[in-house]
Amino acid sequence: MGMSVTISAAAEQDAEQIFRLQYLCFQSEAALYGNYRIDPLVQTLDSVREEVAADCVFVARLGEEVVGSVRGRLTEDGAASIGKLCVHPRLQGHGIGARLLRAAESALAEGRGAKRFRLHTGHRSEGNLRLYRRVGYETVGTAEGADGVPMIVLEKQAGAYAATA
Repeated sequence: MGMSVTISAAAEQDAEQIFRLQYLCFQSEAALYGNYRIDPLVQTLDSVREEVAADCVFVARLGEEVVGSVRGRLTEDGAASIGKLCVHPRLQGHGIGARLLRAAESALAEGRGAKRFRLHTGHRSEGNLRLYRRVGYETVGTAEGADGVPMIVLEKQAGAYAATA
């Protein structure tokens, strides 16, 4: 390829690429649960635009192409909710997801005062669970997604973000 993947804050003009990438990446999750109504697949482009404008959103780029993204926002309890982490299927397994997580965690802790990070993933999503546990997240509970998918809730303290690789 000759190009390296860079991580940066998302810009308004990235919303459409994020929207398309998210739709591509979450097909495998939908298939895993037999549910094609999961939030990342039914989210509208306007909603993605709103998140890019209001939340802490990072993208991974290969040249001009957005090949990964993640979103985070501070919640009422002072935790940072991180979600919709995705990496283009052809680039998975190369540490891009961990780099995106680290960027979001750093910005949420340093820029927005997050004391801990929280994320959810489907209970059958073994690849996601391996990544999250490898970068320091621990299971703290379960929940049911709005789409009915059983979710595992994971957290880690903000001071641990520097350890992610």
